[in-house]
Amino acid sequence: MSVLRPKIDSALLKMLESVPIFSGMGEKDLKGLAKSSLLARSYAEGATVVKGGEPGVGFYLLIDGRAEVRRRGKVLATLGKGDFFGEMALFADAVRSADVVATKPSQCLLLTRWEFWSFAMENPKILRGMLEEMAQRLSKTNAALTDFTTYGSVPARMPIS
Repeated sequence: MSVLRPKIDSALLKMLESVPIFSGMGEKDLKGLAKSSLLARSYAEGATVVKGGEPGVGFYLLIDGRAEVRRRGKVLATLGKGDFFGEMALFADAVRSADVVATKPSQCLLLTRWEFWSFAMENPKILRGMLEEMAQRLSKTNAALTDFTTYGSVPARMPIS
């Protein structure tokens, strides 16, 4: 696994902007976040990106390749370019809820909790939009869990910490 600083271009900024917790940030803030805080990591096919039960250290954005989210051997989701996971690790010190395994050679951007909070403390205005988005996602997750207990099924797009 190699670790590098990513190339900051319009495609990367557009991908970051598509992530709900970053969608309220302007281009200047997105560039600042990308330049100061993001790392690019490469994973071979079959490599474990994150392991369930281990501490979550940050957020991942898949910028190339494919991966599967797995729990106890069962595939919960398939991820491709532009998909993300681990956003809850930015806000809470908790263990990962599932494994994420590269099913093709993949490249992810990593934003660690400490880099995120360092950037956020220097740019506190970005936190309002992020907190609003997190509240909306929590509300949707709560509704999905209510549906699960009532109807026995969960929507395909539940947050993965």
